[in-house]
Amino acid sequence: MIARILTLTLFLSLLFSGCTRAAPVDTALTPLAPANVALPTLAPVQTYLPPTRAAGTPIASPTPNVQIILPTFTPLSPGLANLDTPTPGPVTYTVQSGDFPGKIAESYGISVEELTAANNLDPVYAIIYPGDVLIIPISPEQAAAQGTPNILNAQTNSSDYFKIIPDSELVYSPLGTLLNIEAFVRQQGGYLAYYSLDVDGEILSGAQIVRRIAQNYSVNPRLLLAVLEYRSQWVTNPNPAPSTLESPIGYIDNTRVGLYRQLAWTADKLNEGFYGWNEGKINVWQLTDGTLVVPQPGVNAGTAGVQNLFAKLDDQSGWQIDSGPNGLYATYSKMFGYPFDWAIEPLIPENLSQPNFVLPFEAGDIWSYTGGPHGGWDSGSAWAAIDFAPPGEPMGCAQSESWVTAVADGKIVRSENGAVVQDLDGDGLEQTGWTILYMHIESRARVQVGQFVRAGERIGHSSCEGGFSNANHLHIARRYNGMWIAADAPGLSFVMDGWTVSGGGIEYDGMISRGGITLEAWETVGPINQIQRP
Repeated sequence: MIARILTLTLFLSLLFSGCTRAAPVDTALTPLAPANVALPTLAPVQTYLPPTRAAGTPIASPTPNVQIILPTFTPLSPGLANLDTPTPGPVTYTVQSGDFPGKIAESYGISVEELTAANNLDPVYAIIYPGDVLIIPISPEQAAAQGTPNILNAQTNSSDYFKIIPDSELVYSPLGTLLNIEAFVRQQGGYLAYYSLDVDGEILSGAQIVRRIAQNYSVNPRLLLAVLEYRSQWVTNPNPAPSTLESPIGYIDNTRVGLYRQLAWTADKLNEGFYGWNEGKINVWQLTDGTLVVPQPGVNAGTAGVQNLFAKLDDQSGWQIDSGPNGLYATYSKMFGYPFDWAIEPLIPENLSQPNFVLPFEAGDIWSYTGGPHGGWDSGSAWAAIDFAPPGEPMGCAQSESWVTAVADGKIVRSENGAVVQDLDGDGLEQTGWTILYMHIESRARVQVGQFVRAGERIGHSSCEGGFSNANHLHIARRYNGMWIAADAPGLSFVMDGWTVSGGGIEYDGMISRGGITLEAWETVGPINQIQRP
């Protein structure tokens, strides 16, 4: 270690090339309401919340004075069977077309009053819709004994746990392209349709903010809209509660004020749960009251992403509701239908292989490998990105005349705010197949949307543009079907011109190797991490 420090002191110039993506400061909050709508004046429409359900069975806690609970959800789709000690969940029923409270209550042998009380519904004017999930106030044993006659979707199997969304509804996957965000928001007529915000000097509408967050974080816009509606009713209510205007997701932090920053935080926490679950990095959630929740093996990564988000917002009783059948799932179902109808499985084929890539700079140029595997966008996503610094003496964010070049053949589908996205399958969509993100590309001479660029052809110049960067560098990452692919993914490592990326278990740490030569990622410019395209 001493030798390394001395070596660096002798011939390396320090280059701080981190690329944390902090959301821009929201400098204005401007609702653009039509003349006949007063914003906000009416009393807020209350979000439906059923009575708090009993907690799961306590188990031994490794942390003194902290209770660990197991979720008590009932599944909507098959999962793991034969768990040793399943925790019984509530009996639930998904409302079908033609159902009404009296019919459902009679089928279970209960009164309408019992049914409406269990679901916090008006006993006289109870309104239910197809897709609503109702709690049935009987035990699973009673339901099993009855055989639930005439009821198609009663769920009493406790060998699995409640799934909220499929994986493909968390990431911005191929079916995410079917939603016209602007038209949908306008049709709903809520506060979001009249909202605008100054984001980095550019006025964006509410729909444009949802789109930008969805694209940057690669999180499905349907899910973002459902979370926003569930937490604040911004999508459908033109006069949401005044308390939601600065923090519509309900995350209270002076640095996260306004829709852009609230959604950016939300998308990052959804990604954190999704990729952490996929990669086996999550084994417990700590809720806001200190309760520890053990994730159940029967859930999927998409559900884990949502559960992780609510762990940052809820205490024990709130988490049980928000992550259960009457929480976000019910809101999503009302807005877009049964979420598993949108499922694409698997998102990543078992036999997936990476195309042939070349290094992202011109032949003969000597760049520096400054960042090992780290977040593709913000810290919550998979560690899909690596960094390279351009030739020359490090001078912070000074312009570079060296060119960033394409790693493969493909069409440019996005070129703005420092980001260039290249689609490799030719369909013009960044939600399908392989795509490459080139980040911090200067606007000067940057490639334009619609251009077809071949491997080795120019993309633009690296810079500090886009997100946050304290030194000129290129941040490059891969996605497949909208899912971030870790740069050191087992069997699918990022390989360019035969150079293979490997991680060190710490974000930004790692190596790149070829033919017996190994370079370590350093935030420096010098011989120990210099790399040249043949």
